[in-house]
Amino acid sequence: IRLRCPHLGVGLTVAVHGAELTLSLPRPDSFYLSGLSHPALGFGVDPALRINVFDELKLGESYAGVFQVQGFHNESRAFLFQGKTRKLVKEDVAEVMLQKLRDKTEFTVLATLKQERLNSGVLLSIHYAEHRYLELESSGQRNEIRLHYRTRDQRQHTEGFPYSLADDRWHKLSVAVSVSHVVLHVDCNRIYERVIENPSMDIPSDTTIWLGQRNQAHGYFKGIMQDVQLVVMPQGYISQCPDLNRTCPTCNDFHGLVQKIMELQDVLAKTSSKLSRAEEKMQGLDGCYCERSCSMNGELYREDERWTDGCRNCSCYNGTVQCETISCPPPQCPPDSAPAYVPGTCCKECQPVCLFRGRVYVEGDLKSVRDSSGNCLLFECQKHSMQRVENAPCPELTCPESEHITLTDRCCKVCRGHHFCVEGHSPSCVENSECVNLEAGSCCSCKDGYRALRDDSAYCGDIDECAEGKHYCRENTMCVNTPGSFMCICHTGYIRIDDYSCTERDECTTGLHSCDENAICFNTVGGHSCSCKPGYVGNGTVCRALCDGLCQNGGSCVNPDTCICQQGFTGKRCETDIDECTDGFVECDSRAICVNLPGWYHCECRDGYHDNGMFSANGESCEDIDECATERHSCANDTVCFNVDGGYDCRCPHGKNCTGDCNHDNKHKHNGQIWVLDNDRCSVCSCQSGLVMCRRMVCDCESTTADLFCCPECNPGLSSQCLHQNRLITYSSGDTWVENCQQCQCMSGEVDCWPMSCPPVVDCEFTQVPEGQCCPHCITDPCQADTVRNDITKTCVDENGLTRFSGAAWTKHRTECTLCQCKVRQRGSWEYTQTVGDRHTLIYCMHSHILMNVLIQTDRYTDTHLHTEWEPDTHAHAHTHTHTHTHLHTEWEPDKDRHLQKGV
Repeated sequence: IRLRCPHLGVGLTVAVHGAELTLSLPRPDSFYLSGLSHPALGFGVDPALRINVFDELKLGESYAGVFQVQGFHNESRAFLFQGKTRKLVKEDVAEVMLQKLRDKTEFTVLATLKQERLNSGVLLSIHYAEHRYLELESSGQRNEIRLHYRTRDQRQHTEGFPYSLADDRWHKLSVAVSVSHVVLHVDCNRIYERVIENPSMDIPSDTTIWLGQRNQAHGYFKGIMQDVQLVVMPQGYISQCPDLNRTCPTCNDFHGLVQKIMELQDVLAKTSSKLSRAEEKMQGLDGCYCERSCSMNGELYREDERWTDGCRNCSCYNGTVQCETISCPPPQCPPDSAPAYVPGTCCKECQPVCLFRGRVYVEGDLKSVRDSSGNCLLFECQKHSMQRVENAPCPELTCPESEHITLTDRCCKVCRGHHFCVEGHSPSCVENSECVNLEAGSCCSCKDGYRALRDDSAYCGDIDECAEGKHYCRENTMCVNTPGSFMCICHTGYIRIDDYSCTERDECTTGLHSCDENAICFNTVGGHSCSCKPGYVGNGTVCRALCDGLCQNGGSCVNPDTCICQQGFTGKRCETDIDECTDGFVECDSRAICVNLPGWYHCECRDGYHDNGMFSANGESCEDIDECATERHSCANDTVCFNVDGGYDCRCPHGKNCTGDCNHDNKHKHNGQIWVLDNDRCSVCSCQSGLVMCRRMVCDCESTTADLFCCPECNPGLSSQCLHQNRLITYSSGDTWVENCQQCQCMSGEVDCWPMSCPPVVDCEFTQVPEGQCCPHCITDPCQADTVRNDITKTCVDENGLTRFSGAAWTKHRTECTLCQCKVRQRGSWEYTQTVGDRHTLIYCMHSHILMNVLIQTDRYTDTHLHTEWEPDTHAHAHTHTHTHTHLHTEWEPDKDRHLQKGV
């Protein structure tokens, strides 16, 4: 819901989402609502992520050259910056602000300001000594916005954006930085979007923050600022312009992913190295004696120990239990003994026998007989004779007498179906055997899958169904023996139908393959293979579209030779900027004119209109300026001003003969009259047929009547001179010079500097800025390049066999002081490389055998720099440099004599 509040003069946006209500204001700064004592924070920003420079510096207190005035909106405060004697810096609060900004990769500088025409001044400067870590400057002399910062490799860099901000009008300014991506918004319109070198926010302590000036001598801002803020969050411009798009991920998100990949590469390299060392140690352990042991049935046995387990002879060999079935030879017993099983033994042993009533009994056998009276007597074979034993009282039976059963080994009868196994009178069923009840006793029976090892089935051994062919496994399976049974295992690439059969699995038709969506799946026996479709490259698992050339302006290759362009660009390679204005894609309001920008556009109010503060995208917030009511017209006294849409008209009343004179600042000017403005002696105006035309005075320093106030460059005195940055040289107004690769000019005692323009370096992969020069030159050797771009399409292989992206840097394992970097160049440069495709890759390490830099501190003022390079197919060089310019040069070629050159 959008509302217009006449009392505040601002637009409000009310958003309801579930039980949450959000009130959005179109201006990011803090302002006071009627009846509130505390300022309202901006759009959805955590106060911990916002740095309000005005509040931190306590700008409401007394500062020389700073005065509180009315701001951009009614009932809002702002501050007028004037003069050259102010000093807006507080060392004691700088560290508190810098703590939030230090080491951050995403931040936004926000400002609401009104800068005087032709003024070149600094809005905010964060610098340490001469190093500017972050500085935002607006040059009215060159109509340019400049962002000064320090790069990751500790170089000073300036990014210039052509735009006239110093026009004595209110503007909202936003500069958002996300790693190497910068976006400039003015009045909520995206003006520029660029890829820049990564800024470094490694801000040292004792760094100072200046507001409205670079230092105490340079860069004085003149005009009004309502607020200056730093927002440490992605897309911080949203707090100033809530309606802007904020759905896209930032460059920091992407760089964070790349950084994680590189960190994982380092972890993998270190882990691989540790694994290699562990394997070396394990190989060493193979030569050591380590006694192994075996465990069986809870017992621990030493290596080569032998023992008997039931009907098996077992041994411990190499930590594994191996058992064989005992073969029992027939025992040779004397006449008074017979073979019989003894509890705890597998084979029969000779036992004493007894002869009783014509039958033979073995030691321990029982026999019941009845005497002539019918009484039951129980005898046991003991030492070759049957000895009578006492009968225990018989329990009372609960079954009918017809169900009574008489047994031969006891006097007591039992009921039919008596459970002899539970009673314990049955033979001991030991291994893989179970007791089975019979009519008058019990016996042992082997479990399923086992066979008897002796005739009483007390000991049973496993049947190997797989070896004996007694399984039911069918084709495409493998039989695996298990204790008492077997399993049918499917071959690789096959799936199970039932317990005994398998069929081939077609991963391609079932979708269970690992092929990329742009690859063709081929089913094979036991698996599948993948191959990228025509127009795509990769290993089949990962395929990417192949485009003939790079997609420009942020476009991405999605199909063979097909680029998807970012908004605002078109062409086969996204090389053409869409002119939304001329192509009819944009329809600005009739009161605004469409201005095309790279990849974007914005609607700017036409002459005679001004924005009402809502800053709508299509320009409908442009309102007509009533020049007649505001007395901004130049109609003469004898004419009448009529306001028209976008201007005004001076009309002669009916019946009058108008002279064509003009009325300017309530003063009558004759037609053709020329005069100097009272409030600006440097502007000359003329009256032409009722209209006033004004322009800046043209300076002619050869003329003796030149106004030195308006033309300070013509003043031979010192008042208009400028002081060089080193404070040792002075320049006259109008003089230009070059300082630290910047073009500087002295104008009316103020210094304005801007980066030198360098010719574009096209079709060049590696560049270098030679010492003493400012512009990059194309080179072929990546070792000498100042920077190497990260490129995932070019790789090298490090000492651990890991693939690294071009531009990636890592610390060599076990040599923590060696930093390596992957650099890739075209074939034909250095032959000590690893060939990858049609390129050569180079592992470039800061180490003694490839490149060694040694800094020797000899005294307080002189240092010696030893630099050694070695390439197998080129020369070896050794250089020493000191501040006294001593030069030692050594060359060595493998196939030639050694020679030494020395010079000073």
